Amino acid sequence: MIAANLRHYYILFKWIVSALLLTETTTSYHFHILFSHFSNSFMHKLNSLRSKKHPLHGPSLTTLLFLLIILTAAFISSLWVSTLSTTNIKPTTNTIANQTLVPPNVSSNYDKTIETIKQSKKFQPTVLNCSSGNQTCSSNYPTTTLETEKNSAVCPEYFRWIHEDLKPWKEKGISREMVEMAKKTAHFRLVVKNGKGYLEKYQESIQTRDVFTVWGILQLLRKYPGKVPDLEIMFDCNDKPVVPMGLYDGPNVIGPPPVFGYCVDRWSQDIVFPDWSFWGWAEINIRPWENLLKDIKKGNEKIKWNDREPYAYWKGNPFTALTRLDLLKCNASTTHDWNVRLFSQDWIKESEQGFNHSNLADQCTYRYKIYIEGYGWSVSEKYILACDSPTLLVKPRYYDFFTRSLQPLQHYWPIKENDKCKSIKHAVDWGNNHQQKAQEIGKAGSKFIHEELSMDYVYDYMFHLLNEYAKLLKFESRVPEGAVELCPETMACNRSRWLEKEFMIESMVREPSTKDPCSLPPPFEPSSLRIFYATKQNLINRVERWENEYWKNNQ
Repeated sequence: MIAANLRHYYILFKWIVSALLLTETTTSYHFHILFSHFSNSFMHKLNSLRSKKHPLHGPSLTTLLFLLIILTAAFISSLWVSTLSTTNIKPTTNTIANQTLVPPNVSSNYDKTIETIKQSKKFQPTVLNCSSGNQTCSSNYPTTTLETEKNSAVCPEYFRWIHEDLKPWKEKGISREMVEMAKKTAHFRLVVKNGKGYLEKYQESIQTRDVFTVWGILQLLRKYPGKVPDLEIMFDCNDKPVVPMGLYDGPNVIGPPPVFGYCVDRWSQDIVFPDWSFWGWAEINIRPWENLLKDIKKGNEKIKWNDREPYAYWKGNPFTALTRLDLLKCNASTTHDWNVRLFSQDWIKESEQGFNHSNLADQCTYRYKIYIEGYGWSVSEKYILACDSPTLLVKPRYYDFFTRSLQPLQHYWPIKENDKCKSIKHAVDWGNNHQQKAQEIGKAGSKFIHEELSMDYVYDYMFHLLNEYAKLLKFESRVPEGAVELCPETMACNRSRWLEKEFMIESMVREPSTKDPCSLPPPFEPSSLRIFYATKQNLINRVERWENEYWKNNQ
């Protein structure tokens, strides 16, 4: 009977003490050690009493429990005094990533708590606060450099093109006059100053390209707070490059203007930057890249390559360029079957029907997929390459930041631009007769996208590009009068279209990275670059020889 009553008192007592131990103070830590010691002794004696091995130890148990109560009372008193001493000061608090911090002169206990937070490098993920009328930037997210873990990984090979893109300014650097020259075509100027971003807008872009491009740069500043150096960039959001090669050559010529854009060709000098769709294309319901890539991976697993339709597939808007209209001639008809299945995408009709027939994750159902440029370069290339189906790449004029390192017969199959139908039919017949090799090409292209074009690498590419660009600036960046400070609240909360806000919330960086970016590989040696181009052309020539032989034997 004594043991049962004591056990009940002990359980209630331990429950109270456990609640007290939730406080994070030095006193609670030492009390935890003492309590554990006495608790073990008490339970040992209690169990002995219940087993009647030591029936005369009931009084000693009561004494031990009494000592525990006295110890707890002393702990509560010290905790009460400590609490009063801090609450009477009424300190002003700051917040970092939703963690409330008290100034270091208030209490050494709080100092230790702050230090623990910094050392653990763990921040509570932030949530976008769009309460009614909220148009102010939150102050609870860091904008200064944090201690991060060293990253031993070397960035993918295509990062080396950063050095090539910035080569026109390597010798002379970039002056303010050069930057101001870029204003003529730019949609906006973006300034980074002391870890914060500021926007000066000049003209409207197509749809929300500018908005989501700026949003992406803001997320970079949140991923690596305080690590992006002060800089100013001018950005052009159109489909084609705007800085011609050779126009600014000569000893007395100022330039070329450093214009950032989405693509470039062999006759231009724009600085290539990741396009807006990595953070979502709200107008046509294409999700942000990080989650869309996961969806495509799941869709890719639904149908094995051997069970897919043995044709080349393309779906898109054919009215953006003559080359796409020319592609439509290759569709199956009563007189010819070029092994092609083409589908015209009417985006206006699709939007009215709720985008039920344009899910990119559902388009990995054919053995081959066609990539063809539109008015300029097309964002569709990354989606097409991600499907495990060999990409039949119609000879492009433009390239974006990641495609320059792709090699024919390794990552894709080259298609002639001026004889598409025959070239595609040969590619499909060759692949169906060499299925193992065809699958290897498809998987290599898909692996490149899934592993080397992750969102982490996209941010790292942006980081290194802006960091190397900032090294070339010969002036101190300044925030223009009237420029708007960038933050998630002012950018996302007032979006009138539901998908725009949803995609921003989905793609928002919620906490700083605990690791440094990957290491930027060195520039190409001139000889290695010549070998790269020569190898690429030799592989294209090889495919053309196979194709000529094929049609010679199938006249």
